[in-house]
Amino acid sequence: MTVRGPRRARRATGWQALLWLGPSLVLIGGVVAYPAAQLVRASLSQYSVTGLYQGSVGLRNYARLLRQEALTTVVANTVVWVTVIVVVTLLMSLGLAQFLDKSFPGRRLVRWALIVPWAASVIMTSKLFVWIYDYYFGILNPALQSLGVIGHPVDWLGDDSTVMGAMVTVGIFVSLPFTTYVLLAGLQAIPPDVFEAARVDGASAWRTYRLVTFPLLRPALLVAAVLNIIYVFNSFPIVWTLNDRNPGFGHDTMITYMYKIAF
Repeated sequence: MTVRGPRRARRATGWQALLWLGPSLVLIGGVVAYPAAQLVRASLSQYSVTGLYQGSVGLRNYARLLRQEALTTVVANTVVWVTVIVVVTLLMSLGLAQFLDKSFPGRRLVRWALIVPWAASVIMTSKLFVWIYDYYFGILNPALQSLGVIGHPVDWLGDDSTVMGAMVTVGIFVSLPFTTYVLLAGLQAIPPDVFEAARVDGASAWRTYRLVTFPLLRPALLVAAVLNIIYVFNSFPIVWTLNDRNPGFGHDTMITYMYKIAF
C-alpha cells in the first residue's frame, strides 16, 4: 500500500498535467507538425506552374537541388551569416548586460533606447540602413571620409567585398537588444548572496565573473544562443532588402535562395 499510493498519485498528477497541456499540444501539432509534414510531402512531389499536383517524384527534387552550382556558395554564406552574427551578438550582449546591470545616472533611459532597434520593424530598419549605406546620398561615406577612415566613397551594398559585412552589421544591430535583455534577466536572477560570499572570500572581479557569474549565466546564454541561431537563420527581410539589387545568388542565404528558386 505504501508503494502503490505514491505511484498512483504520480500517475494521477501526470494525467492532470497532460490534460492541461493537451490544448497547447494540439495547437502546436496543427501549427507546426502538420505544415512540416505537408512540406515534406510537397518536396517529394511534382507540381505544375499553376500548382496542379502531377504525382510523386521521390528524391528527384533533392537530387536537383544538390546539383545546383550556387548551392555551395549559398551554404557558405549561410554559415558565415549565422556564425558571425550569433557570436558577435552574444559577446557584445554580455558586455552590455553587465553594464546595464550596474546602477548609473540615466540607466532607465539607456535601457529604453536599447529596445528601439528591436521594437522597430525589421523591414523598416533594413530600409533605413539601405539609405545609410547609399553610395550617393548615404551618411556613412561622408562620415568615414571626414574621419579619414576611407579616401573615397564605397558602394557598400554593390561591392562583393563589402556587401556581406554590411548585411552582418544590420543583423547584429537588430539582434543585440533582445539578446542583451535575455542575459540581463539572467544576471538579475543570480542571488546577491553569491557575490557577497565571493567578496568575503577575497575573489577578484575576474575570478568572480569566471567562477560565479558565468556558470550561473549559462542557462540564459544557452537560451539566447538557440533563439538567435533560429532567428538569424530565418532572417529573410534583412538579406532580401539589402541584397535585392545584386543579381544571381552570390550573397544569398538559404532562406532567400529558396525563395528565389521557388518563385
